[in-house]
Amino acid sequence: MTTTECPDHPGTRLVNDSCSNCAWHDHRKDQTVRALTIRQPWAGAIAHQTKRVENRSWKLPAKHEGARILIHAGVQPDRDAQVYGPHLGVYGAVVAVATITGCHWSDDGTCCGPWGFDRAYHWTLADVVALDQPVPAKGRLGIWTPDAELLAAVTAQTETAVTR
Repeated sequence: MTTTECPDHPGTRLVNDSCSNCAWHDHRKDQTVRALTIRQPWAGAIAHQTKRVENRSWKLPAKHEGARILIHAGVQPDRDAQVYGPHLGVYGAVVAVATITGCHWSDDGTCCGPWGFDRAYHWTLADVVALDQPVPAKGRLGIWTPDAELLAAVTAQTETAVTR
């Protein structure tokens, strides 16, 4: 376990590169905060329900495991999805921040509860912080790097937010 002081919150100790006051910072020198565009209603289910797995056809690059990531709701919905509830109608905006904790292949999808698809890579998520006000942003395919303005807008909300 490594322990140092957070550069953004003097007096707060980093434990394993994490600061309890930083909802999106990743203090490892080789990490940049990234974003992932996810279709609705899946992005909303991560932010406001119990979805803690993102199903992908491609394996998570190892360098992103353990990183904080912005959850961006894309502009196109998944018309085949059958997920219902509040907060699922936001499009083209960052709706949450999460930590990617791992990735594994699943043949049958049963390993990750009702959210896991069969024959897919499951990217596991934790420490989800839903934004009270979604932050409009243009998404991209794959894992992408948000600009400083977007990060500042997200940070303004996450510094006082509660992890779900």
